[in-house]
Parts: sequence; structure tokens; C-alpha cells
Amino acid sequence: MLDIKFIRENAEVVKRAAEQKRIACDVDRLIEVDRRRRDLQAEMDRLRERVKEDGQIVGLLRNPKSAGYQKALAEGKTPEQIKGEADRIQGELAQIKPKLKELEDSEGPTLKEFDELMLTIPQPADPEVPLGKDDTENVELRRVGEVRKFEFEPKDHVTLGAELGIIDIERGVKLAGTRNYILKGDGALLHQAVLRLAQDTMVARGFTPMVVPVLVKEEVMYGTGYFPAGREQAYLCERDVMSLVGTAEVPVTAYHTDEILSESYLPLKYCATSTCFRREAGAAGKDTSGLYRIHLFDKVEQVVICKNDIAESKRWHADICKNAEDVLQVLGLPYRVVNVCTGDLGQGQVQKFDIETWMPSRNAYGETHSASRFYEFQARRLKLRYRDGAKKVHFCHTLNNTVIASPRILIPILELYQNGDGSVTIPAALRPYMGGRERIEKR
Repeated sequence: MLDIKFIRENAEVVKRAAEQKRIACDVDRLIEVDRRRRDLQAEMDRLRERVKEDGQIVGLLRNPKSAGYQKALAEGKTPEQIKGEADRIQGELAQIKPKLKELEDSEGPTLKEFDELMLTIPQPADPEVPLGKDDTENVELRRVGEVRKFEFEPKDHVTLGAELGIIDIERGVKLAGTRNYILKGDGALLHQAVLRLAQDTMVARGFTPMVVPVLVKEEVMYGTGYFPAGREQAYLCERDVMSLVGTAEVPVTAYHTDEILSESYLPLKYCATSTCFRREAGAAGKDTSGLYRIHLFDKVEQVVICKNDIAESKRWHADICKNAEDVLQVLGLPYRVVNVCTGDLGQGQVQKFDIETWMPSRNAYGETHSASRFYEFQARRLKLRYRDGAKKVHFCHTLNNTVIASPRILIPILELYQNGDGSVTIPAALRPYMGGRERIEKR
């Protein structure tokens, strides 16, 4: 959420940001409602103050022992005149109170509309973000690693998984519908191995591991910016007004909701392994085969909460990208990093870097990580603040990035490490998590 003062003073900037991000919002209407909200508040404050002051005067004029009554007598007023003055003021109060009630009744709908409009306003992108309409216009920053050239006809991960008995998509669909799967045997072990490698890497780098709820209150989804814009992508538990999360970013970022932290606590560095749920609404007919676009997966997520400082946020953005890249490098997977264009950015993201790993079956790089910088957008919604050394309170900055997400990452692992005999070599970094074994073979 943006500061309404910023929106008032930079309306054209915000309109341009919405256009560039392809996000529908009505900035003019928000400013109009905000003006109405402030006018109502000012008038109600004025009337309440008058009711308070005049009520005190009436009380004094009706009490012969009060200083106010005695002062009126000293000014030459008779008791009848003092009573008449009290009655006059009381009559004016009787006319003010219905006006105040009318204003108070109109405030509720005004505030409701104001809050709803505020939730639709996007954060302007950083100047370093390229202009573009969608992911086809993201800008490549670098490529790392060599794409393998096969001396035999490679198989895709679906075929490999079925032949090795480690992926069963058919029975996954039978149990839970499309975009579901079952990992078994070495498939399940490989899945757990990449998650453990990622978590161990983050803990070694000073990140605090967490186990967090994946079913959360809807206000947590609003607070992190996933509602209302992304509501159609979430699995809702309407009876309990709860939602399944699509990433551990949601509960981890919201962990300190409505708190004022000490600046000395910052930066906070958290990582969490969780199951993630996504409806993939609007993805009908897209990536229907295999493990690329599925309804649930497990992910190790890294979250940083730091001071309200742009330079520091940018440094952390580079660091969390490096954490993910280091995991891919130790796995020996070729990848590229792209600077995501405006049309592919989310509402609250000021900049995002996607990491895309080479997948032979797609003959292309496929997205496996997204590193996002939000500045104070999420913190404002969550009331996540800190107090500096001068006792001044600021909103925090928040950032997050995938460390690893599986089973999507199993696509390049299985396809790039496959052998001509149908077996798959286990990457050296994962062998300690798989009993020291070097290969996955058909059993």
C-alpha cells in the first residue's frame, strides 16, 4: 500500500505506474473520496469539539455554585437570563447532534470505499525496471553454466519418472484432478533432498529457519498484497474465512504484523519450508504436461525485513538472488537471470529478478525463482514498523526470494543428469541426503 499523501502529490506518477503494470485502478476517484473523507473528518471534529465545549458551558450555567455561574452574576446577569442562555445553547446542541449523526453515518461507506480503492493502487516500478507488456519483454541480465549437449536422444522428466518408477502423474490426477502428481521412492527422496540442501544453505548464511501456517486468515493475504488482486489464484476455505497460501512469504512476512521493532533487531532474515497451493486460474491449456505448472508444491522461501533505506534494500535484493544462484550452481544447473519488465510485475513489487533454469524438454529456460523488492508496500498494509535511535517510527522494507521450489526443480535435475541407459546421476551436492548414492536406477 502506498502513502495516500504520496498518491495525492504524485497522481500522474501513480496513473502511469498502473498503466505500465497493466493494473486497473481509479486514481482520480480515490483522490475524490480521500478529499471527502478528510472533509468529513474535519467537520466531525469541529462539531464534536463544539458539543464538548458547549456542553461544559451549559453544565456551568446550570450550577449556581460553579465559577461560570458566579461570573455571569458578576457581569450583571439575572438568574433568569443565565437560565435562558443555558437553554439557548442547549437548543443549539440539540440541532448539532443530528447533523453529527448524519456525518458519522456517511463516514462508514466513505471509509469503506477509500480502503477498497487504496488496495487497488500499484507501487511504481524502479527506474531500472524495463518497460514491457509481459514476460516476453523481460530483459536478460546474465547466463551462468553450459547447456548440456546430449550424445543420445534425451527423455523428458515425465518419461524418465515413469520408467524409473519415481513420478506417477496418472494416479495423482486420479486422486486429485489435473495438475497433480505423486512422487514415490527415489522421486520423493530427491524432492526432500533439494529442500534440505536449500534450507541448510540458508541456515549456514544466518537465516532463521521457520515452520509456519499454510492456512491463514484472509487479512494476512491482504496484508502481504495477495488479496484482492490475486484472490482468484488462492484456494479459499470460505466457511472459516481462511486461505491456503501460495508461498511461505505470506506468513513469514506477516510474522511481525502490527509490531514496532527496535532498529537494532534489523535486518531480520528468515527462511521457511512449506507446502504451497495455487489454483493456476487462467492457465487452462498451458503447461498441462508434467511437473511445471501444478497445484501444490514445496518451497524453501527466504524473507528479509530491513530498514527503510533504498540502498540497503537493493543490497539485500542482490544478496537473496545470490543465495538462490549459489544453490543452482552447487547443483550444476545452467540458468539465466532476467530483469522483469513492468507488465510482468505484481502490484506491490518495485523490482523483480526471475531466475530461469534450462529445461531440455522445453528447449528453453523455465522460471524457477522470483526475487522481489517491495520497499514499504507490504509493511504499510501489515503495520510492520521499527523505531530508530532518535525514537522515530518508520515502516520496514520487505524482500523475498525462492531458494528452491520442488518438484519443478526436478525437471532440470532429471533431464540434465539423465544417462543413456535410462538412469539418472544424482548431483554430488544431493548425495549426502540420499545415503551417498550416485544414481537413481530402475528397480
